[in-house]
Amino acid sequence: MARIVVIGAGMGAMAAAARLAVAGHRVTVYERADTYGGAVRRFERDGFAFDTGPGLLHLPAVWRDFFVKTGKEPLEKCVELVQVDPASRHVFPDGTAVTLPNASRAGIVSALDGALGAGAGERWGEFLVRARDAWDRSRRPLLEEPLPADTSSLARDPYPALKGGLWRRPARTLAEVGRRELRDPRLAALLESHALAYGFDPATAPASAAVLPYMEQTFGSWYVRGGIRALAEAVHERCLARKVEFVLGAEVTDVRIEDGRAVGVQLADGRTAEADHVVAGAPVPALYRDQVLPWGSQDEWPHHQSVVRTGRVTLCLALSGTREAGAAHRTVVHSPDRAGESAALAAGRLCDRPTVVVLRPDDERLRPGGHEAVTVTATVTAAAGGPSSDRPPGGDDAGVEAFADRMAAAAEAAVPGLRERLLWREVRTPADTFRETGTSRVPGPALAGAGGALLPAANVSPVPGMYFAGGWSHPGGGLAHSGMSGALVAGLIVEGADFRGSQ
Repeated sequence: MARIVVIGAGMGAMAAAARLAVAGHRVTVYERADTYGGAVRRFERDGFAFDTGPGLLHLPAVWRDFFVKTGKEPLEKCVELVQVDPASRHVFPDGTAVTLPNASRAGIVSALDGALGAGAGERWGEFLVRARDAWDRSRRPLLEEPLPADTSSLARDPYPALKGGLWRRPARTLAEVGRRELRDPRLAALLESHALAYGFDPATAPASAAVLPYMEQTFGSWYVRGGIRALAEAVHERCLARKVEFVLGAEVTDVRIEDGRAVGVQLADGRTAEADHVVAGAPVPALYRDQVLPWGSQDEWPHHQSVVRTGRVTLCLALSGTREAGAAHRTVVHSPDRAGESAALAAGRLCDRPTVVVLRPDDERLRPGGHEAVTVTATVTAAAGGPSSDRPPGGDDAGVEAFADRMAAAAEAAVPGLRERLLWREVRTPADTFRETGTSRVPGPALAGAGGALLPAANVSPVPGMYFAGGWSHPGGGLAHSGMSGALVAGLIVEGADFRGSQ
């Protein structure tokens, strides 16, 4: 039985902790905050509750595997999982709208033809075939296997080039895929919104980001009753049931290394904790200072566009009255100026009219009777640099409030009578993310291509005895990816160098 210290109580870290405890190890988690879950938080006021992190779950198989492997119980026995149908509604600047069913390719094709004109669905369906090729080529190395020492194969974009015609050169960015292959600004906006939702600017995201809409439309969108925070609570409870110890309010400031191997951690209050293995599930300043873990490539891509690091602005809206019958759980209201939105992301400023995602869960656990709790999110640029220099992005309070006003105005296309129904709102910015998690950024999932710029740190560190789990390490951010990260780290510690990935 080994002593294992886990730094941080995010979802990936807890996934690793529970799996390691089941394998017979003694696991202690040190978390700087006063709660667990990392970015999977909840804001509560006056009987209203809002998810301030992710609002939907994709690839639920990752968490089904976690609950079975750590307790032989299905996920659905630990949380109430609901398939979201329709999966989403999209409102475009020209006034057209389309409602897309959940995990039904034929239904999506039909809906697009009906809303956007004959041929729109066929073009989207043909795009999904190419996206499936990219998924098949990259799924196992990017989700199910430890990151190899030689990542050159993942630096190449797996998205296939069109066969024949004028476009023989492969598309280099997701925006280019939309322009070339979809040939309708509304279809292109639909495509780009999936990248934005994960924090990528479509103008610089590689073509391989096509796997994001493929993943969602193939495996579906799911909601956890009580909010996604309920999933974090269930994972925490599973950890406790497996005798994982949590020490909250305990910030780790350094990793102790002796004879070239990690042997424990140093806490902010001067205490030390010895360990046979250390799992870092959260950014630790000393690791970057000593160049044990790179914060992420700042190199330019082959097409000379740098990666934009992003966070989110979230509005929590308390509304009087219940939501209307037939309202969509998720509505994406697209920006009338995607070029301007992209330019604002690249310049690190707030744009005039962002693309917003409006979530309206029909969940009585999140609201007082007769009212509605709505969240509205937009992707914005977050601070650059490593943890030692990471600070909330600039902008005075008036600028942030004005941006929130523009977000709320856009959300009116999804919520009838929003302005008249508004009781109060809470504006959350990357500064809140920084305060709660230690970084203002929200990590995105790993993507192949882009010269390897979007590959996070490997799960095995250069220092023996130390491993990385969670959104900042392979295979990247997002609920599914973080859960898989925890599984990979547990496999590497339990099985050693022979571990070849999840089955």
